[in-house]
Amino acid sequence: LLLTSEMPLAVMGFCGADDSVDPRLLLTISRAYPFIEWGVLFRPDKQGEPRYASPEWVENLSMAWRSTAARPRLAAHLCSSRVDEVLRGDATFVKSLHALGFHRVQVNATAVNGVDMSLVNDTAYTRLLEVCAACPELEFIVQHNAETRPLWEPILAAAPPPNLSVLFDESMGTGQLSADFPPPLAGVRCGYAGGLGPANIAQCLETVLSQSGSHEGLWVDMESSLRTKTVDGHDVFDVNKCFVCAMAAIDNNAVVV
Repeated sequence: LLLTSEMPLAVMGFCGADDSVDPRLLLTISRAYPFIEWGVLFRPDKQGEPRYASPEWVENLSMAWRSTAARPRLAAHLCSSRVDEVLRGDATFVKSLHALGFHRVQVNATAVNGVDMSLVNDTAYTRLLEVCAACPELEFIVQHNAETRPLWEPILAAAPPPNLSVLFDESMGTGQLSADFPPPLAGVRCGYAGGLGPANIAQCLETVLSQSGSHEGLWVDMESSLRTKTVDGHDVFDVNKCFVCAMAAIDNNAVVV
């Protein structure tokens, strides 16, 4: 399978990096494969558990990032109370992320991510736009699915701000394989998630890129498929699985290296 898309994938995101992996290893991989983006989940009620990095680990990641001239790609994936803050118009926490090395912020405004769904209401999009305007140095990512419709629908109906992108994830954060991947939206950077992983990444890339045309800024993101249970029962972030996906993208001409 060799892809011939007019516009290759810009980013491949691996989410759920946590205390089970040395952050310096992630940044070493990024130096060789700069299209990789490491996603860190921010959920205060679970920090330090598998998938959810501890504050100490995040600080170590940031220190390593600051010492690396190449500046690898980092994305903050907000969950639970961190999303609630954004939906209330509070940009205090997200403003602190840029200095830590994060240039993209994904707002996981779904029930499975522990969000107060009463905040995902008809006026929530206005407060999200306020936070976007308060942090022009960050790119904000909004999930595009049934649960998040009150956020993305009115924003896309008007002119989205230049620092807002859309992630198609019909699984709504559950990691189930999406039934289909719609074509990217005109004038908006678009990403795809939902059940992607080593077992299907080549085929999914073919589907996504075959309909992308000349659309710039496309990315894919995955999380659940990157976990491995060790023999002693630990749930770890498996960089070997990340590497399999990265190689599939390279071998099939889906990225430029």
